[in-house]
Amino acid sequence: MSDVPLIDIRNATIYRGDTQVFENLNLLIGQHEPAVILGPNGSGKTTLLKVIMRELYPARRDGSRVRILGRETWNVWELRSHIGFVSHDLQARYRPTTTGLGVVLSGYLSSVGIHGMLATRITPAQTEHAKAVMAELGVASLGKTELRKMSTGEQRRCLLARALVHDPDTLILDEPTAGLDITASFDYMARIRRLAAAGRNIVLVTHLLNEIPPDIDRVILLNKGAIVADGRKSTVLTEDNLQNTYGTRVRVANVDGYYLAYPPGPENAIRK
Repeated sequence: MSDVPLIDIRNATIYRGDTQVFENLNLLIGQHEPAVILGPNGSGKTTLLKVIMRELYPARRDGSRVRILGRETWNVWELRSHIGFVSHDLQARYRPTTTGLGVVLSGYLSSVGIHGMLATRITPAQTEHAKAVMAELGVASLGKTELRKMSTGEQRRCLLARALVHDPDTLILDEPTAGLDITASFDYMARIRRLAAAGRNIVLVTHLLNEIPPDIDRVILLNKGAIVADGRKSTVLTEDNLQNTYGTRVRVANVDGYYLAYPPGPENAIRK
């Protein structure tokens, strides 16, 4: 499986309900190719994620396909052992009374919590491994703490531990710092960078330029179900491309490897 792409989408027309989101979409991302999918709200990012996680499938047409790790169909539990997924929306689906350990253990079942009979399917070995992953992310003390008593950053780290219990090769992060303050954002993204440095492939989906880590060079600009630009940051993150993507004029600055967008005009100048 190591020689097949992570994501291989060819001429795919994709609907969400009765709405056509993509027409003849083409996208190829390698297994060990960190990438950022960047675009405004409504650009198709969420639909694309649902396609990648096999919650949506393309319309059946000749010459159209969506393959994840070389396969067009997956058992969702098997896929989770290869791809870990973290999102603000997933975080919001958990009951406020779910404990930190309950969040992490639910990763084994691809469920939202382990209430009722689901708890009987968790083995002692899985519980010990979940605790070890929580310790690595600095949330070992939150095993018995309910989500409602945690900060948003602590909740997000529990979700990250949930994604890591299968030791997946790739992590897909949707709007990773949504709802986090500056301190929690910096801490969370530093942990993501350490995971990337340790060999974990990262695919990050966001609408914010400043969430793009310096370590990730490929950026895919998405708007209204179409790829506006795809390539290296230095050539993709231009003022023209960003205006075509977001529909507004912006200036762009590169500060220590991070890209920042700000309004045009001398009164808003940022020293580069």
